[in-house]
Amino acid sequence: MSLTNDSPETAARAAKISSRRLAVLSTEARNNALTAIHAALSDSRDEILRANVRDVEAATQRAADGELSKSILKRLDLSRKGKWEDMLKGILDVRELEDPVGKIDLRTELDDGLILQRQTCPIGVLLVIFEARPEVIANIASLAIKSANAAILKGGKESTESFKAISTVISKALAATEVPNDSIQLVTTRDAIDPLLQLSEYIDLVIPRGSNELVRHCQKNAHMPVLGHADGLCSIYIHSDADAGMAAKVILDAKTDYPAACNSVETLLVHEDVLKTVLPAVATALLAKGVSLRCDTQSRVALSSALDKHEALLLQDATDADYDTEFLDLKLAIKTIPSASNITDAVDKAIDHINTHGSHHTEAIITQSEETASRFCNGIDSACKFWNCSTRMADGMRFGFGTEVGISTNKVHARGPVGLEGLMIHEYRIRGTGQTAGEYGAGGRAWKHKRLPLS
Repeated sequence: MSLTNDSPETAARAAKISSRRLAVLSTEARNNALTAIHAALSDSRDEILRANVRDVEAATQRAADGELSKSILKRLDLSRKGKWEDMLKGILDVRELEDPVGKIDLRTELDDGLILQRQTCPIGVLLVIFEARPEVIANIASLAIKSANAAILKGGKESTESFKAISTVISKALAATEVPNDSIQLVTTRDAIDPLLQLSEYIDLVIPRGSNELVRHCQKNAHMPVLGHADGLCSIYIHSDADAGMAAKVILDAKTDYPAACNSVETLLVHEDVLKTVLPAVATALLAKGVSLRCDTQSRVALSSALDKHEALLLQDATDADYDTEFLDLKLAIKTIPSASNITDAVDKAIDHINTHGSHHTEAIITQSEETASRFCNGIDSACKFWNCSTRMADGMRFGFGTEVGISTNKVHARGPVGLEGLMIHEYRIRGTGQTAGEYGAGGRAWKHKRLPLS
C-alpha cells in the first residue's frame, strides 16, 4: 500500500499495472499479505488510535460549528466499542475464506477436444471513495488483495490523520510480501475525485461510501460503473400477529445499536390491530433509550392512552417528509397500516409504502406467519429482506463474508453487502486442439454443446 500525491492519472496507471501482477499471485501469497497486515495493525494499535483521536477532536469542533454532521462524527471514531476488534477480525476472516479467483461454474464440451469453461476473475482496479470510516482502509485492502483486485482509496479530510497512520502501517507490512505496493494506493491529492472518476481506461469500478451527496455525485460524474447506495432508509413492519417482546427487542436493536449506520431502521409500520397491544412496549423501550418518536395521528392517539403521561408528552407528530428521511440519529417515524377484512391487504399496504418511500436497502417484518413473511419478502424491492430479526443484520461480517466493501442497492451482479464474490466477474476460456470457426455450420462439423461436470 502506498500513500501517493501523484497525479490521479499516474496513480491510476500504476494501479492498472499492479492489478495484472496481483492477478497471477498464488492464494498463499495473497493470504500471507493479509497475515502481515493483521500483525502490523495489531502491533500499531496505540499509534493509530492516537491519530484517530486527533481526527475525532477536530471533527467534534467542526460538528459543534455546524460544519460536519453528527452521523459522520460517529462513524469516524475507531475507539467505539468493538470497532477496532471487528476491523482486525475481518482481516483474518477474509484470509480464511475460499479463494474466489478461478472458480469454475460452467463447463461445456463444444466438440471433441474443444472445451469451454466459465470462471471467476478479478474486476481489475477499484476506486473506493469514503467519508470518515477509517476502518474502510483495512476492509478494502483485505478484500482487494484476497480477490486479486487493485484498489485506489480516497478518504475524506475528516479522517486524514487516521488513514495516514493506517496506510503507513499497511504499506510497511506489504513491503515484505509479494503483493505489489501500488496495488493498494491511498490518494492524498486534493480535488482528486473528479479526475479519477474520468479515468475509465484504468479504473473499472467506483465504490462510494459516504453521504447521499457523495454517492449521487459519483453516479452523475463517473465514466465507469458505480456500486453502492445513496440512502439507507430502512423500515420494519409489525404485523397483526407479532409477538410484543420480540418486536420490542428487534426494533430497539435496529434503532439504537448504531443509529448512524445505513442499516438502522428509520420507519416503523404498525398494523392497526396492535397499536394498543404491541406498540406500547416497543415505544416504552425506545423512549427509555432517548429515541424521538414521530407518530401519525392513529399511533399517537393509541400511545397517548397506553403510555404514562410523562412518556406521552415526549411523542411528536410526524410530517410527510419524515417517511422519506434517513435520520441517522435517535429518531423514528411511525405510521399505521389499516386493518382489512382481506388478510393480505395490510401486508400489501406495508409493501406499497416501502416500495414508494424506501431506498431498496433493508426491510424487516415481525410476524408469526411464514406465509405473510414470504408475501412481504417477495413484494418488497430491496436488497435485504428479513423476517423476525433486526435490520442491523445487513452487514458483510455478520453474513460471514469477513467484511464488506459496502452495501449495494444496484440491480447488478452484486446486491446487498458486497464481499469477495461481489468483487469478481466472469471470463470464458476455451481449450482446443486446433479447431477453427469455419469448420462448423452447413455441410461442416456439428456442435455437441454437452454440459460437463464442474470437476
